[in-house]
Amino acid sequence: MMRTSLLLVFVVTAPAVAGAQPPQPGPPPPPMVVVRGSGDVRAVPDMASITLGAEQLAKTPKEAQAGVAKAMTAVQQRLTSAGVPKDAIRTTNYDVQAQFDYANGRQTLRGYVARHTIEVRVDDIDQVGELLDVAIAAGGTSVQGVRFDLKKRAALEREALTRAVADARARADALAAGAGSAVAAIVRVEETGLSVPEVPMMRMAAQPMAGDMAPPVAPGETVIRASVTLTARLK
Repeated sequence: MMRTSLLLVFVVTAPAVAGAQPPQPGPPPPPMVVVRGSGDVRAVPDMASITLGAEQLAKTPKEAQAGVAKAMTAVQQRLTSAGVPKDAIRTTNYDVQAQFDYANGRQTLRGYVARHTIEVRVDDIDQVGELLDVAIAAGGTSVQGVRFDLKKRAALEREALTRAVADARARADALAAGAGSAVAAIVRVEETGLSVPEVPMMRMAAQPMAGDMAPPVAPGETVIRASVTLTARLK
């Protein structure tokens, strides 16, 4: 006779601990304000960069290169004689290209044109008009423009940032006062923008001025604008 054994397994669940409390939430975060501030600094440009060039058309590349070299050498010599340091003159482009005439669906080689373009840094902005006249009279065939700039750009940018932070702090104080509180501490300040709009380049025809009259140049005024985001904790 076979006997069947029965194994009983009892699972006992421990009773909940008496008096256990759910985790309590931490203290609420302190009140904060986030504001944006901006600051402007206005300045009259006190330096400039002149971009000008010379070109020569000839029957062969060699003749074109020789012609443009002669013209640009004369231009650079006249500029240095007028007080421009040699290290303030740099070549920005040089190329030689074939030129064609087109008629009745056919192209005919007209010759080769060589172009040499230089950029001239002018530290005395009152000289810009005179130097343009000098360069054109010496053989320059194109004045591509004049770009104005600021010698103390970095210092003016920092001043604009300082004004932007002061503006943001004043806004934070105003918000806090309106809420019946006050700023306890500045938590974070982030730079969100810094712009120095370029003064549009002045363009002019490459023709000598009559007599001793230099072309008039007016740099105008540029505005450096900075913006910041400020986060402050309230009391």
